[in-house]
Amino acid sequence: MEKGKVYLVGAGPGDPDLLTVKAARLIGAADVIVHDGLVDDAVLALARTDACLISVAKQRSRHAVPQDGINAILVREALAGHAVVRLKGGDPFIFGRGGEEVEACRAAGVSVEVVPGISAAIAGGAETLLPLTHRDASSAVTFVAGQCKGLTDQNWAGLAGKGRTLVIYMGVATADDISEKLIADGLSPDTPVAVLERVGRSNARALRSILTDLGGMIARENVQSPAIIAVGDVVLKSDAEDKLRAFAKEAESLS
Repeated sequence: MEKGKVYLVGAGPGDPDLLTVKAARLIGAADVIVHDGLVDDAVLALARTDACLISVAKQRSRHAVPQDGINAILVREALAGHAVVRLKGGDPFIFGRGGEEVEACRAAGVSVEVVPGISAAIAGGAETLLPLTHRDASSAVTFVAGQCKGLTDQNWAGLAGKGRTLVIYMGVATADDISEKLIADGLSPDTPVAVLERVGRSNARALRSILTDLGGMIARENVQSPAIIAVGDVVLKSDAEDKLRAFAKEAESLS
């Protein structure tokens, strides 16, 4: 592991067994680890006992350290001659602002390397036996952010519907708006949806219903972030098709 270098490392969804071999090796060798709040303690436990751990935890609309501050920490520690791991939940380049951090390091003349991680959508699909693509149901999958820069600024036309899967990150707080947006774009209110909560952790949950009930289900079940939302017929290919139908009947009775 090189001194004076920054490694953007994907920590995956939480389970340390889902780390890549390279990620685990780098975490165990780093002088400094700058980590997100979503990184599980079991992953941080792989660090050296003498490593410096710096938390830059973020929550919706409230960042303990702004992105510019995180960039500055990475550059400062690398220029001080440390081997720095920037440990990010999921994958650094899927809604992880990894691109911004790479740019900041390059601008400062700091060597940087990206180590991919398993994103929540991939891990959640595997965990619940929900295929994001399937020859009978979907030949395309799209990842979008449910609150990045506001829903009104995002054009999702054509991303969901027959033969397509839409996966929404950071959509718990805006679930009602998401449902209305997709239905207004022509998606059927009966489109199957799944909410995968706390993917990769011992208290993970998979909840299923239909699009028109998305916000209602999240409220009834008190779903908390981190969670992702899957929209499309692939939800019917998961391991709980009967449960989905039961949720759909319940939703119809409530509407």
